[in-house]
Amino acid sequence: MGRGKVQLKRIENKINRQVTFSKRRSGLLKKAHEISVLCDSEVALIVFSSKGKLFEFSSDPCMERILERYERYSYTERQLVTNDQAPNENWVLEQAKLKARVEVLERNQRNFQGEDLDSLSLKELQKLEQQLGSALKQIRSRKNQLMYETIAELRKKDKALQEHNNLLAKKIKEKEKALAQQEQVGLQNSMDVTSVLVIQPSESLTTGGSPQARDNEGTPTQTRANTILPPWMLRPTNE
Repeated sequence: MGRGKVQLKRIENKINRQVTFSKRRSGLLKKAHEISVLCDSEVALIVFSSKGKLFEFSSDPCMERILERYERYSYTERQLVTNDQAPNENWVLEQAKLKARVEVLERNQRNFQGEDLDSLSLKELQKLEQQLGSALKQIRSRKNQLMYETIAELRKKDKALQEHNNLLAKKIKEKEKALAQQEQVGLQNSMDVTSVLVIQPSESLTTGGSPQARDNEGTPTQTRANTILPPWMLRPTNE
């Protein structure tokens, strides 16, 4: 017996409707994949469930590329057909296009944050994993680069501080050496002054009051006397 024609209408039973949706969705995704492979065509399939969950298939790794191509094509078609329409309608279409694009970006952002993953297929999950791995690799590379730059900057500052400390230590040594030399010169000067003060009283006592000193200095005394008295008053020492 042949199968009778089934009238298409909404399934009232909630469970049967969900089961039918799952089966038809899987078959639809399979057919979309087959036509993309067999006919070498670009296929993009988007399905929203009654609960608002998104199911999609894309023959291209980037769904946005096919959507942008469709939007450009449909926009060109609408421009050719509706050249005589009011400009406000063009703004409405542009708004709808931007709104759809924002929804796609928000969904991708939620997926990157680990949310709304139930609606993704195995291929989409693998693609998301690759994207996250690539992003994590770039983040680690940038982090390591910043760490190396920070370490190099700290080493440069440490070297500059060491050179500055060495310069200060050298100046301190030179200052201490100059102070030591000044102290040595001052000590030598004080010793010379003390020697002068000690020797001058001894000479005055020797030359002034003692007869022994006068006897020891007979020649200088006679010389001084010779310089004071006239020659005819001096008698020879033999007489």
